[in-house]
Amino acid sequence: MSAPPPRVEPGRVARVREALATVLAPEQLRVDDAALAAYARDESDSGVHAPDLVVFPADTRQVSQVFKACAVHGVPFTPCGARSGKSGGSLPLHGGVAVSLERMNRILSISPEDLTAVVQPGVITGDLMKAVEAVGLFYPPDPNSWEVCTLGGNVAENAGGPRALKYGVTRDYVIGLEWVLPDGEVVRVGRRTIKGVAGYDLVGLFVGSEGTLGVATEITVQLIPLPREVLTALVVFPSVLHAARAVSAVLAAGILPRCLELIDDVALRAVNGRGFQFPPGAGSAVIVEVDGNGREGLLAELSQLGDICTSQGATETLVAQDASQREKLWAARRVISPALRALKPHKISEDIVVPRSKIPEVIERLKAMGAELGLTVATYGHAGDGNLHANILYEGAHQRPLVDEALRRMLVMTVELGGTITGEHGVGHAKREYLSLEQSPALIDLQRRLKAFFDPSGLLNPSKIFPALMRS
Repeated sequence: MSAPPPRVEPGRVARVREALATVLAPEQLRVDDAALAAYARDESDSGVHAPDLVVFPADTRQVSQVFKACAVHGVPFTPCGARSGKSGGSLPLHGGVAVSLERMNRILSISPEDLTAVVQPGVITGDLMKAVEAVGLFYPPDPNSWEVCTLGGNVAENAGGPRALKYGVTRDYVIGLEWVLPDGEVVRVGRRTIKGVAGYDLVGLFVGSEGTLGVATEITVQLIPLPREVLTALVVFPSVLHAARAVSAVLAAGILPRCLELIDDVALRAVNGRGFQFPPGAGSAVIVEVDGNGREGLLAELSQLGDICTSQGATETLVAQDASQREKLWAARRVISPALRALKPHKISEDIVVPRSKIPEVIERLKAMGAELGLTVATYGHAGDGNLHANILYEGAHQRPLVDEALRRMLVMTVELGGTITGEHGVGHAKREYLSLEQSPALIDLQRRLKAFFDPSGLLNPSKIFPALMRS
């Protein structure tokens, strides 16, 4: 086990706390044990790293003041929101200040005429989805934690979701940002128009920067018209390999559904009976969803897709008859991650991506690896775009060396197959030492220099994304 990161000196913490008390109200600055414990972890199982204090700025000015105070006093500061991330990206590894943006939670405007919305970073993603759908518009990015995760976190991680297969990810919809740089300077980047190419694409750079180049305090997103019809089906297979081959066959046939979500045997067992009952004998399943403006055309598309799946071994296709059935099906998909914890006390959740043609091979190899090491591997997720959530389930600390070996093999295997080590969770703290598997030393050094340009002090969200530098 590597040594824990060094924590900031208590004297510096005391001075920054004193400075922040002059710009924040007492209830916006917390040092009680309950608050420190709550902001010491996320959903990544990457350890417990408590901050020395947690602050809750209410507007852009206060965020800027917090950043400036931390810079002046040499105290590391780490942005956070709902802490639903799975890469340790919001963990304050060195202590210091956890800067929570969750109180900045207003939808500032929705424009049906311009097809845009402006929101603060603490807005829950699901709340934005519902608000724009109420006026006939659609915000497609749909991370499975949409009921709790925030737009600011989605921007930091460039979040995706099941609908990314057809509609893309967060970066495809963010067109403008109010951004606070590490030194506290506030800039506006991007635009409010749908098109625009003036200057460098700083929005594209900042979205997905994992809280290492600054934070968004206002987010402008583009919207699209809400599809009039959505049809959802559950396709049942005898095994996960049958299901994986069917996914590849559907895409090879030129069909582009809204979602193609794979559920393997382990994940199916974890959620079966939790509000949704899978048919007897189901060994795997794929959730298929199509959308558009004509029901007849969608039924034809779903029928063609079902025929392809049948040719690949599917035993039945069940079409949801109403919104209630659709929601039960998707609710089962959303609870897979927490439900897996009922099978084993601990799990590591990875989000590898491989070329779509390699999905059957990588699943087969992951299952074989788990059997060899005596670990349970659950593989599910956004198979339509090759983004699989491969979960390693284990009993406790005595198995952690095996888990670490399984993780290493998984990521090496992924890169060997032409894939990437993360599709939407980010590198963060959990996978920083594996970045060099897919990126050259020169490329990593270029990104380090970019980080140093924006954050020369190195105080903003330190020890994330890049491998630790070897000390001579």
